Amino acid sequence: MYGRFAQVYDSLMSDVPYKKWMEFADHTKQVHHVNGKRILELACGTGELSILLAQNGYNVTGVDLSPDMLMVAREKAEQAGINLELYEQDMSNLEGLGTFDIVTIFCDSLNYVPTPDQVRQTFQRAYAHLENKGLFLFDVHSAYKIENIFMNQTFSYVGEEISYIWDCYPEDTPYTVEHDLTFFLKDDQTGQYDRFEESHVQRTYLLEDYTNWLNETGFTILSVTADFTEKKPDEQSERIFFACQK
Repeated sequence: MYGRFAQVYDSLMSDVPYKKWMEFADHTKQVHHVNGKRILELACGTGELSILLAQNGYNVTGVDLSPDMLMVAREKAEQAGINLELYEQDMSNLEGLGTFDIVTIFCDSLNYVPTPDQVRQTFQRAYAHLENKGLFLFDVHSAYKIENIFMNQTFSYVGEEISYIWDCYPEDTPYTVEHDLTFFLKDDQTGQYDRFEESHVQRTYLLEDYTNWLNETGFTILSVTADFTEKKPDEQSERIFFACQK
């Protein structure tokens, strides 16, 4: 998983507002008077947000399940002159990294955790890796977005170097979508396009499920907001943000 995808990930994510996630972390940190700068970014991918956080004064440790994503992150950090500690781990079995002032799971990465038990385990592992009063910040796709924006839709993109077709299908479990992606990547030497395929599954839950699991873990929920605003989620919110404290 993510083997070939790591090669094209940054091209596909070029319009993603990483700065807004950093601003969310900064704002929450300031409002709740958390002074530390040690941050653990779970599902750090190719390190784009990790590097941005480091450039803005954070001491960043990144974790990802994909060695290919981490390889790209290491190369980018070296080129940027940034020191990142990077580890290959499953965030639902996270261990041995010490404690941090902030733990994050951004860019709907929690939706790739396949079962409710593993989501609860991820919350527990995040809790264990936080200092007392530390912040746990994450966002997820809403049930509305899974059911009404992704489900049974096809998206496509045609570019000079890369093109793709992205089909979304319902899975058997509620609020679960399978993303089947077909990529066409230009070979710089031959000028021809190499085809490869990826399949990813995302699953979300109702707001009350996340709330119950966080409370069971021991977190205090500081705020639940929507779509990079300070507004509470409504029936058509697409991305839900949680700010929690140990």
